[in-house]
Amino acid sequence: MEKVRAAQVPDADIQEMSLMFKMMADPTRLRIINALMTSEMCVCDLADALAMSQSAVSHQLAALRSNRLIKFRRDGKQIYYSLADAHIRLLFDQCLTHAREDE
Repeated sequence: MEKVRAAQVPDADIQEMSLMFKMMADPTRLRIINALMTSEMCVCDLADALAMSQSAVSHQLAALRSNRLIKFRRDGKQIYYSLADAHIRLLFDQCLTHAREDE
């Protein structure tokens, strides 16, 4: 039991991981992440690419941004979104690989 206790991840880290998995548990947010894996995009382009309303995309982008899965940059009046870092792509790719595995 001591070995198991020593290997436990701190609760604060577990909480952060839980929030990240919660964000990635939504199909719409996964579609947005998948689109942003190709290139940075503005809300209007994401809405067009995903056949969604701009308000629906904006709502999901806010959730992803507040949980540090995406970032943004401003160019004049336009805001462009991209993945926060390479780890998001790795998480997505690993999950997709696992989902496609045979039992």
